[in-house]
Amino acid sequence: MVLGTLLHVAFILLGLVLILVGANALTDGASAIAKRFGLSDLVVGLTVVAFGTSTPELVISVLSASSGSADLSIGNVVGSNIFNILAIIGVTALVYPVKVERTVMTREIPMVVISSLVLLILGNTALLDNTQGSIITRSAGIFLLLFMFIFMWYMLASAKNAQPGEPEEQAGSAKKPMSVIKSIIWVVAGLAMLIIGGDRFVAGAVEIAHTLGVSEAVIGLTIAAMGTSLPELATSVVAACKGQTGLAVGNVIGSCIFNVFAVLGFAATITPLQFGAIGNLDLLTLLGASVMFMMFGWLFGKRTFTRIEGGIMTACYVAYIAVLVVNS
Repeated sequence: MVLGTLLHVAFILLGLVLILVGANALTDGASAIAKRFGLSDLVVGLTVVAFGTSTPELVISVLSASSGSADLSIGNVVGSNIFNILAIIGVTALVYPVKVERTVMTREIPMVVISSLVLLILGNTALLDNTQGSIITRSAGIFLLLFMFIFMWYMLASAKNAQPGEPEEQAGSAKKPMSVIKSIIWVVAGLAMLIIGGDRFVAGAVEIAHTLGVSEAVIGLTIAAMGTSLPELATSVVAACKGQTGLAVGNVIGSCIFNVFAVLGFAATITPLQFGAIGNLDLLTLLGASVMFMMFGWLFGKRTFTRIEGGIMTACYVAYIAVLVVNS
């Protein structure tokens, strides 16, 4: 028993090390690719980095759905997005105030709000359709995937006309260019370490949670969500510290959109997902966090997430986790 617990703790520590090292490699490689091909850090953050760091959510949710653990699958996505917005943006802003481009405030962040609203509607289909339980059907899953394809098309079209990042982003990226081959190796190696690290962290944390008798829904909303979102946290904090704020924010925005439309879309296409214990407390928290994300971008700091705002967002996440623990 003790040996098993120590092994799970070792998995968690190993996962954290791999995640931190992988985040640094991924940030350097992705930034170099952006500079080499004339793309902004924001575009790379919204696509390559965001989708790469969301791979753990995709793997966990699809495997959970195929094994009949819908609570873990949906809870992982909902919990990850809440963590992405409140904890990642909050902690990143506490470490380094995050400047946001105007186009992000008017186009990308509203997409995060829309994705949260879509999830809230799907989570209340039982009420809307007067049925016994809310479920994401295969047809709804295909619909979510179509949303993802539309977003990807939009991002590729935007990339053609992308303008250079803001002054602080350019200053943060001002260093000797990395070769294309080395950049690709850095991105692939970074993603591999992030995925393996996230998997080891979740494996250890979930086993410990099961030992304590915690439900799958709570595991998905907390431990699995935090574990699979650690790549986003590490990547965003490292990027912000290097002055690449577009990459830091774009990573979170892209991950939130990818989680709802692609991860749940793929999982529901494989097998319909019953919401079960994932209720309006969680879905409304996600929607509220998304609205807060948009509002704070406009308030006080001139499109900058200040340390005060970061502290408020982090405190909101701690309060949400406290409510989950008390109600579990």
